[in-house]
Amino acid sequence: MTMKNTSGKNKRKQLSASEMAIFCAQMAMILKAGIIVAEGVAVMAADAPNAEGRAILEDVRDSMEAGESFADALAAAACFPPYMIDMVRIGERAGKLEEVLASLTEYYEREEALAQNLRSAVTYPLVMITMMCLVVAVLLIKVLPVFNEMFLQMDREMEGFSLALLHLGQFLGRWWPVILGALAALALAFAFLRASAGGRLALGRFWSRFFLTRSLMARIASGRFASAMAMMLQSGMDTDEALDMTGRVVEQEDLRRKIRECQAEIEGGRSLAEVLEEKQIFPGLYAKMVTVGFKTGVVDEVMGKLASRMDTEVQNNLNRLVAMIEPTLVVILSVLVGAILLSVMLPLMDIMSTLGA
Repeated sequence: MTMKNTSGKNKRKQLSASEMAIFCAQMAMILKAGIIVAEGVAVMAADAPNAEGRAILEDVRDSMEAGESFADALAAAACFPPYMIDMVRIGERAGKLEEVLASLTEYYEREEALAQNLRSAVTYPLVMITMMCLVVAVLLIKVLPVFNEMFLQMDREMEGFSLALLHLGQFLGRWWPVILGALAALALAFAFLRASAGGRLALGRFWSRFFLTRSLMARIASGRFASAMAMMLQSGMDTDEALDMTGRVVEQEDLRRKIRECQAEIEGGRSLAEVLEEKQIFPGLYAKMVTVGFKTGVVDEVMGKLASRMDTEVQNNLNRLVAMIEPTLVVILSVLVGAILLSVMLPLMDIMSTLGA
């Protein structure tokens, strides 16, 4: 029985940000109500809406009933991220588990909101590009051959650009199963990259260096850094521990390198505020706000405000990007359709005028 359970745990996927936000919020409310953790987990397991969630919570409950701590029970469930487990362990040791869970709730809610904004920003352009490709494909595969038949009936042949488009349409019509298969393979490869840690790192490296998304990804990374630092400082960590834990949360390679450099500078005796400003982890004004936060002893509040402001800026940047992409795609589609139609209409009109003469 134990072996089967272990096998099932090994196959579990990590919970999404929204699922972890719900879990942390429920646990924080349970602790605030004065219910001990093990009983709270048992109540949540009984009320779980699906079998998978119930199984996870039952595993956590069973581990705690066997004498393990809450953090160790979460680790044994094999679906919670390491930094969440580390935060819970710190909260248990410091007697601030409720505060830690509340901070984790805010962190994962912010992560889920960011993920939704990114998905919304990507979905619309993808739909537009797909529709554009379908329209162009129909014109090349279905409409151009009709015009070609008209030319042949007039003892004429297409030439130049219109002939090249006709050959392209014939190629697409003949090989469309292979083309669709290749596109499906690319989609599967992208999904595989997204599912693997190495693949996500490679994709993150690409988007952080691509000229259209470089600034946006840097802003997202800075916002996540501020959010994680706010959560950890509010949970009672000192700056060194918070910086070390944040390095595990951040996915962007450039920011991880800057965090390591900050740690080295701090070990040399410099303050965190100075090295954060020097390494340009935050833009100029925000870096000054962090410095003031350290001097006044409210750096956790400042980090939280920075995270909120950067989330707002990311959303505004995404909205502007989508607003730019929409008319651009419409113009490209109009130009493509117009070029295809003109490539056959102009020669056809010339033929008709010749016949009329």
